[in-house]
Amino acid sequence: MSRKREKIPAPGFRRIGNRRLMAAVYTILRLSVLGVMIAQIFNRNFENVLLCVLTLVLFMLPSMFERRLRIDLPDTLEIVILLFIYAAEILGEIREFYIAFPYWDTMLHTLNGFLCAAIGFALVDILNRTERVVMRLSPFFMAVVAFCFSMTVGVLWEFFEFSMDMLFHLDMQKDTVLQAISSVALDPAGGNRPVLIEGIRDTLLVLADGSTVSLGLGGYLDIGIVDTMQDLFVNFIGAVVFSTIGYFFVKTRGRGRFARRFIPVTEEALEAVREGETARAEEAGGPAEMKKPDGGV
Repeated sequence: MSRKREKIPAPGFRRIGNRRLMAAVYTILRLSVLGVMIAQIFNRNFENVLLCVLTLVLFMLPSMFERRLRIDLPDTLEIVILLFIYAAEILGEIREFYIAFPYWDTMLHTLNGFLCAAIGFALVDILNRTERVVMRLSPFFMAVVAFCFSMTVGVLWEFFEFSMDMLFHLDMQKDTVLQAISSVALDPAGGNRPVLIEGIRDTLLVLADGSTVSLGLGGYLDIGIVDTMQDLFVNFIGAVVFSTIGYFFVKTRGRGRFARRFIPVTEEALEAVREGETARAEEAGGPAEMKKPDGGV
C-alpha cells in the first residue's frame, strides 16, 4: 500500500510567520487610516473622509487580485503596495506631504514606475509559462513589454490628473515657478521664432474688470507641464531599473533574489514546485522540509 502523500504548503504561500507580519501591517495601516478619518469627521472635512474610505478600499485590492487571478503576491511586493497607497493618499494628500516635502511626489512617481514595471513583467512571465497560451518572448522583449506597460500606466495617470484639473479646477499637476520662459507666441513678427524672457520676478494678472493682481511668487507661474514631465521622467527611471532587473532574472531563470520579491507567480507554478518538493521528500524517506521562499520578507 502506497504511503499517503502529505500535503505541504507551496513556497510562495505565506507561512505562519509571514502571515502574522502581513496581518500586523494591515492592522497598523488600517487603524491609522481610521484614526485620520475620525479626525476629519470632527473637522467636518468630508472630502478627506471620502479619501480615507477610498484608501481602505484600495487596501483590499492586493488580496482580491490574489483570489480572482489565482496568483500569489510576494510579501515584499504587497507591503510596498500598501505603503505606497498610504504614502500617496494619507500622507501626501491629507497630511500635505506633497507641499511640506518637495520631492515626495517625485519619490512616489519613481516607485510607481518601478512597481508597474514589476507588475507588467509578471503578467508577461505568467503568460510565457502558461501552457494554454502559445507565446514565448525572449528576456529582452519581456523587459521591453514591462517598460512599456509601466510608462503607459504613468501616462494614463497624467491624463487623469490633467482631466481633474480641467474639469474640477484642482491642482493635481502642481505648478512650478520659473524665472525664464521661451515662447513663439511672443514673436512680434508672428512667426515661429521663440522669444526668450529671463529674470522674471513677478507675474501680473489683468482680470476681466480691468483690475490687476500680482501673484508675488517670484517668477512666472507654469501651469503643470514641468511637473508632468518630471513625473514621467522619474517614472521612466523606475521602469528602466526594474526592466533591467527583470531581464537578468529571466536570463538566469529565477536566481535573482531581489526580483523574486516583486514578481507574482501563478498557482500552477506553485503547484509544480509543491509536487517537486513532495516527490523529493518521499524519495528521501522523510517529511518535506520547506525552505523560506526568496519572495518572503
